[in-house]
Amino acid sequence: MGIRAGIVVTGTEVLTGRVADRNGPWLADRLLELGIELAHITICGDRPADIAAQLAFLAAQDVELIVTSGGLGPTADDLTVDTVAGFCGRKMVLDTALEERITAILRKLVTRMPDLDFDAVRAANRKQAVVPEGATVLEPVGTAPGVVVTPLAAPTPTIVVLPGPPRELQAMWPAALATDAVQAAIAGRVHYRQDTIRMFGPAESALAEALRLAEAEIPGFAELEITTCLRRAELEIVTRYEPAAADSYDRLRAALCDRFGDAVYSTDGATVDDQVAALLAGRWAATAESCTGGLVAGRLTDRPGSSAYLAGGVVSYSNAAKSELLGVDPELIETHGAVSEQVAEAMAVGALRRFGADIAVSTTGIAGPGGGSAEKPVGTVCFCVAAPDQPPVLRTVRLPGNRSDVRERSTTIAMHLLRRALAD
Repeated sequence: MGIRAGIVVTGTEVLTGRVADRNGPWLADRLLELGIELAHITICGDRPADIAAQLAFLAAQDVELIVTSGGLGPTADDLTVDTVAGFCGRKMVLDTALEERITAILRKLVTRMPDLDFDAVRAANRKQAVVPEGATVLEPVGTAPGVVVTPLAAPTPTIVVLPGPPRELQAMWPAALATDAVQAAIAGRVHYRQDTIRMFGPAESALAEALRLAEAEIPGFAELEITTCLRRAELEIVTRYEPAAADSYDRLRAALCDRFGDAVYSTDGATVDDQVAALLAGRWAATAESCTGGLVAGRLTDRPGSSAYLAGGVVSYSNAAKSELLGVDPELIETHGAVSEQVAEAMAVGALRRFGADIAVSTTGIAGPGGGSAEKPVGTVCFCVAAPDQPPVLRTVRLPGNRSDVRERSTTIAMHLLRRALAD
């Protein structure tokens, strides 16, 4: 077994759901990159007894490293450092040099707030300069320093204490990783590989059956740590393995490609958004959306430099907007209904003309309750991908779920239709 680690996310605001945890997943990815096996992520409030209980639990799981986030501020409920010190058997001491560095940071901050009492602010933040004796101090990114604390007695693991704001935690992580204490704790790590396969179309049950067959047929299958996830209406298969099991993974990838064919659209981890962006290089796209409310345009622009290939988009809910903004013939809407392949095609062609694009994708459907009929129930969505001098690509589907589910799945379908049209 390689090096194991645990993460403790502290903060009553996170525990109660008022603030979403972004630190746990981010740290999990960083540990995985290092070849460290993540045993657990726990979340607890700001109560010292609960923090100590999480530390004790993880220590009992034979982890060599614990990373905590949150509880480093100047207020009375920020008690993570004190609790970690007690857990490691170390007393708290004032680091006067650190106090001066924090004071210098505060002076810069209060220049923007001339009415603030600097002495009161300094007194409140003095608490942040009290650290466990013998700890390695991680320089503040905001005003809160982090610390790396080693135990006075084995087998307590080394503990990295990081601030709660993700911007500060992420910026401080390289410094924590570079410390002698952390390097010593993770010295025995195994350099795992991780590969991702993405599929669009097959059901989870079909994938489960394929993996059962692979388990029986592929030597060394047990050495592959496989995680499957249904994400954005796609199946994501993430496999983590030691280099010695590379042949077993290659056999698994080949087996899935043979079984599911074109439904396997990515074996290198690239998302459909990545692939569409690459295929659009040098071309302009446009969007015309109704039920997806601009989410397709959002997917097309959610990356650096993406505005270089999105010519523009129209979100048109009302029939009048479809006619006025996209040039859809009102009689076409009257004859076939706003949710129809005919109107979807007219919307896509209208977006092509309006923005002078090379390709356009449209969506029109019934995502929410109260708008369906026996012929076109809620979840009915029509799509069109149009390009000059090419026949349109049309699709009508009926999607399960609530409004959010229908919109998310519709957006994914639109991206895949766009990908296939660009690749042809």
